[in-house]
Amino acid sequence: MKKTTFALMLVPTILVALSGCYPTSLVDQQKDMNAAKGEGDNLSIGKVQKEIRVGMSSSDVVSVLGSPNMVTTDDKRRESWVYDKVSTEAMASTSRGSGFLWFPADRNAAVSRTQKTLTIVIKFDEKGMVRDFAYNTSKF
Repeated sequence: MKKTTFALMLVPTILVALSGCYPTSLVDQQKDMNAAKGEGDNLSIGKVQKEIRVGMSSSDVVSVLGSPNMVTTDDKRRESWVYDKVSTEAMASTSRGSGFLWFPADRNAAVSRTQKTLTIVIKFDEKGMVRDFAYNTSKF
């Protein structure tokens, strides 16, 4: 009697554990990627174009873009801030036929990866005000 009860209690646990191994659909992957983009993603070309202006203070820049990755000074002791962002997006697709339970019979998969970089350079004057800024982006 105890063995039967234990076995019946174990089956739902195994099914829940195995359900985490089920391959996700492309739609679900895209939803996950879009949700991840919204978390902590405060660095973008649009944000620079919209909110960074010549004459704004360094504290205002930090409130818009956060802390820079690198700070350098020129021969006149003026600071330049560099923001670097590199992101990788991966999308996997599978083709599958009918298999045992929910496991696909055909496990051929194609993976596509895209890397994006964004570099922003903000130059300040002697008073700590933005005197110039530039940005560059690439995708490969």
